[in-house]
Amino acid sequence: MPLNEIIFPMDPTKLARAIFAKRLSHIDRYTNHGDSIQQQTLRSLLQQAHETEFGKKYDFAHISSYKSFAQNVPINGYEQLKPYIERMMRGEQNILWNTPVKYFAKSSGTTNDKSKFIPVSAEALQSCHYQGGADCVALYLRENTQSRLFSGKGLILGGSRAQNPFGKAYCGDLSAILIQNINPLINLIRVPSKKIALMSEWDTKLEALANSTIGRNITNLSGVPSWFLVLIKRILEKSGKQNIAEVWPNLEVFFHGGISFAPYREQYQQLIANPGMHYIETYNASEGFFAVQNDLNNPGMLLLIDLGIFYEFIPLGQSEEHIIPLWEVEAGRNYEMVITSNGGLWRYRMGDTVKVLSTNPLKICVSGRTKHYINAFGEELMVDNAEQAIAKTCAQTGASVLNYTAAPVYMTDHSKGRHQWLIEFSKLPVSPEEFALKLDSNLQSLNSDYEAKRFKSIALECLEVIPAKSGIFDDWLRDHNKLGGQHKIPRLYNQRDIIEDILQYNR
Repeated sequence: MPLNEIIFPMDPTKLARAIFAKRLSHIDRYTNHGDSIQQQTLRSLLQQAHETEFGKKYDFAHISSYKSFAQNVPINGYEQLKPYIERMMRGEQNILWNTPVKYFAKSSGTTNDKSKFIPVSAEALQSCHYQGGADCVALYLRENTQSRLFSGKGLILGGSRAQNPFGKAYCGDLSAILIQNINPLINLIRVPSKKIALMSEWDTKLEALANSTIGRNITNLSGVPSWFLVLIKRILEKSGKQNIAEVWPNLEVFFHGGISFAPYREQYQQLIANPGMHYIETYNASEGFFAVQNDLNNPGMLLLIDLGIFYEFIPLGQSEEHIIPLWEVEAGRNYEMVITSNGGLWRYRMGDTVKVLSTNPLKICVSGRTKHYINAFGEELMVDNAEQAIAKTCAQTGASVLNYTAAPVYMTDHSKGRHQWLIEFSKLPVSPEEFALKLDSNLQSLNSDYEAKRFKSIALECLEVIPAKSGIFDDWLRDHNKLGGQHKIPRLYNQRDIIEDILQYNR
């Protein structure tokens, strides 16, 4: 046992439960008071930033309502905010936000850039990201009355830190920024050490993570499912155990996010043979901590509406002129999410799409990305359709999927169009052809537009599945300096450039 492992004479979870319970009364106000909470959030953001360059340009001081906010302030993509952000990265202050900003979360790029740099203010760190993490714990402890969460350590799997190109601030994966700035007291209940957590080379980091956590009393995990799966398998190899419950017998919950958990659920249930294991979905992006699953038995995440973010929604398929505030959304509809944040993002189009499951309180699921879909033939296939279909097909065929990407194959003079899926299986199906047929059928059952285009194969032929060689997705990520941490494979893409690039690794 490591020398710094604390042995508590009694489980401190009971004390922690009482502390976290104080926050629940605020969260419970989301029901019936969501509109007033969001209106107050908007007023607070405008007041704090009215003396910034951006606030003066759009006259924040005289905006008194959501209506005037929507009329005065334009909707922005990253390209519109990029000149302001670059100045902030060079050290200029009071540009988009009124307090100094020296951290920038590196996120996947835009059409014109390899990477985006999202400003992370002190307020965004404390009042949004850290508070969102605390809210996850508070809601989980209420749901699991038998929890012993704080009797051991939390294993957080994050990315690496690097100095930004302008030399005036620090940038890196959001998880690395969070670890770097975390309250020292939290380090008493988390692993690995900062030195290991902030390593940049994934293969070396993987070994260090495995070596430093075998034998520790791990009760909870936090991170991206795909990367944790790699770590768990490596730990089992090194320990010689059959399932991770033999290594970490007190493991009880995995707080996961970043990608859908559906294709990985069965593999986790096999590798963590613990009937008391819980899986909690979170929606924590570089731009903010947005939502968390608040019911162990039902999917969907509660939107956290008092963490310094004002939400707007564009109905999917409609123009930005149809944007609406939180209190006007409808259950059952898909929307593009637009945020105004305490990090200095003003009416910012994130590119994420969400489906509203209920409105009071507002619960959502992430349905995809505005860029990550396939609509080459009018089928409007979103990521949530793909994830559900993959999970169902794996259950039907006994296969397990580790990674995949898909893109359209366009019509030619000699063939109709189809979808092409490149899939890395951790457990191959007996017949890839049967897997393709069942996946195609499941997509039709989940997506009426896809079903219509597949009717009698008039517009679309049955999809094609290409089994990928082991490790090619990791090789592709490594060659693009994206291996480890929060990086992930684009699941669906309406163009063929990504899948063609990865297919080169399969030949």
